[in-house]
Amino acid sequence: MPDKPNILWICTDQQRFDTLGCYGNPFVHTPNLDRLAEQSVLFETAFSQCPVCTPSRSSFLTGRYPRTTRCRQNGQSIPEDEVFVTKLLHDAGYVCGLSGKLHTSPCHPSVCHGTERRIDDGYDQFYWSHDPGDKWPTHDYYDWLHNKGIKRGEQPFPDSKYVQTLPSEEHSQTTYCIERAMTFIHRCAEHDAPWAFSLNPFDPHHAFDPPREDLERYRDKIDEIPLPNYVDGELDNKPIWQQIDHGGSYGGKGNFAYNKMDDNDHRWLTAAYWAMVDVIDRQIGRLLDCLEETGQRDNTYIIFTSDHGEMLGDHGIYLKGPFFYEPAVRVPLLISGPGLRNDGSRSPALVELVDLAPTILEWAGLDASPAMQGRSLQTLLNGNASLDQHRDDIYCEYYNSMPGHKDPPAHATMVRTSRHKLVAAHGTGGGELYDLETDPNETHNLWNHPDHIAVQLDLLTRLTDRMAWTVDPLPRREAGF
Repeated sequence: MPDKPNILWICTDQQRFDTLGCYGNPFVHTPNLDRLAEQSVLFETAFSQCPVCTPSRSSFLTGRYPRTTRCRQNGQSIPEDEVFVTKLLHDAGYVCGLSGKLHTSPCHPSVCHGTERRIDDGYDQFYWSHDPGDKWPTHDYYDWLHNKGIKRGEQPFPDSKYVQTLPSEEHSQTTYCIERAMTFIHRCAEHDAPWAFSLNPFDPHHAFDPPREDLERYRDKIDEIPLPNYVDGELDNKPIWQQIDHGGSYGGKGNFAYNKMDDNDHRWLTAAYWAMVDVIDRQIGRLLDCLEETGQRDNTYIIFTSDHGEMLGDHGIYLKGPFFYEPAVRVPLLISGPGLRNDGSRSPALVELVDLAPTILEWAGLDASPAMQGRSLQTLLNGNASLDQHRDDIYCEYYNSMPGHKDPPAHATMVRTSRHKLVAAHGTGGGELYDLETDPNETHNLWNHPDHIAVQLDLLTRLTDRMAWTVDPLPRREAGF
């Protein structure tokens, strides 16, 4: 066994926090992740720094905020001088690998003709599959399908036009990601090499297309599935972008117009999303078994999280955009490994995904880069600090991160404490303010409520402080004046 610990970093795509049994969901079937939670620290209030893929991924891979990385939008490329935590691990002797999605550069077929453009990211093994679509001539997922002699073969689902299904789990991109990871882990074990692996399946990101068998498991319960958290008229005093996306995702131009969908559509979409999570769980069970079989489980740190959430019809909106509701920015976070609590402890502390990179470096015995802005979670994880406190507030950003909103362009920032949340809708003169204790569903916007002026002022001050403190810590001062 190598002297250095291994690191397995599992990051699903667009998976909201309330999609696992260990987070209180009674419908999903997630025994493997629930078991992992019993051997981990479970963070109840962990947040992405952006509700959109590229800014979030660029942030947590560098330990820096989206505005600091200068990669604030889908369709931007992370600058060459940004440094991923995997690069630092690679330079310290780790073998680093990835399967699935990276998305720190544009991945549209009109720009990305092969795999996406990369910086010096430290990945020695790069099994790239941005999404399950057959859009690129070099796509490792389709090579894997071809070598198995199968085609992906999505099929319409008769109960809802918004859902498709796969013939079986064997066709899933998640299965592909897991099998590539297992190959990597076996090979590193054979060579006694310390490793770090980024596992990035596209599920449960839309399109909503689980294996047919997994979706059918919900049929007997379909009428019990709760409808989205939406109160008619609640968007009337909320930012204009929400009102637009109520009529169709991504600036009103996409599918999922809430007011054109019926209860059956909402329930089957939720069921399809959960069925994709069920597949993730089953495949992660295979991966955990692989760690046990190769004798590496006790020497491996495991992180399970997601890059951001999914609205799933809540507040009358699907998918993602300039929204900072809990389903959009709050994600699952499980962490286990050698020397940690590993006892199923649950932490209510406010944590950010930007905190992961410095934590990983501490596991590897490395100093955090002076450019990093996250705060290591290690003392919470190893029992040397209380699980109740890490940050006083959470900071998230959306700087026109998706191209759909142009009039006005969507620029918004959020600060959240343990009780309140404020969103500034920049350029509109408005925003959102919620008391999460009395209104956990975030239905009633208190932005203009006279009884909450003092709270609003405090949160606006916190917000401007966070914006000031997230300026790039580099370059350093060269002289005393």
